[in-house]
Amino acid sequence: MRSRSERALGRGETKRALVWCGTELLTERGFQVTGIDEVLKRVGVPKGSFYHFFANKHEFGEAVIQNYVDYYARKMSRIFDDEATSPLSRLRAFVEDAKRGMLKYGFRRGCLIGNLGQELASLDDAFREQLEAVLLSWERRVEGCLEQAVEAGELAPGSDAGAISRFFWIGWEGAVLRAKLTRNAEPLDQFASMFFAMLSPAAPRVSRR
Repeated sequence: MRSRSERALGRGETKRALVWCGTELLTERGFQVTGIDEVLKRVGVPKGSFYHFFANKHEFGEAVIQNYVDYYARKMSRIFDDEATSPLSRLRAFVEDAKRGMLKYGFRRGCLIGNLGQELASLDDAFREQLEAVLLSWERRVEGCLEQAVEAGELAPGSDAGAISRFFWIGWEGAVLRAKLTRNAEPLDQFASMFFAMLSPAAPRVSRR
């Protein structure tokens, strides 16, 4: 089966092919160890094509991050806009979808944003700010889902959806990293089990003061 980058190139979308190839490689390996020459070789285009679209590797990295963000936005919309299921069921579906994605690639790929955040946060302020903005946008998306859960009676009135969402993403990104290290889903399952147990009626709640 052809990769996204190969399919894009077949449609004549050279820039899109380069970005998708970069997305695949950076998600698995990271920014600094991924060379432009490898991207060009995989896509099958000369170096001049790269510099026609990108001034340098930094600009390419920004495009890759945005591509991942756009891809993830579509995934989130598909899951969190599903009004046929309850809000917390949507969040569980998001977790299960992520597990399937990691399993598909043998847990070699994690979250591009989390990976690059750990790799580049202390090295490049521009990347650090871009990556933090992405995580904040994801927090807002899950916060909206949790607010719906409060309205639906799945969470207690007064539950702080923003705080719960921040807690989810802090823990989830750590679980994704650990799953990549262990090459199995146990960290994802353990975090999800504890997180949803925390939201159960008998558990202590994160509430507004």
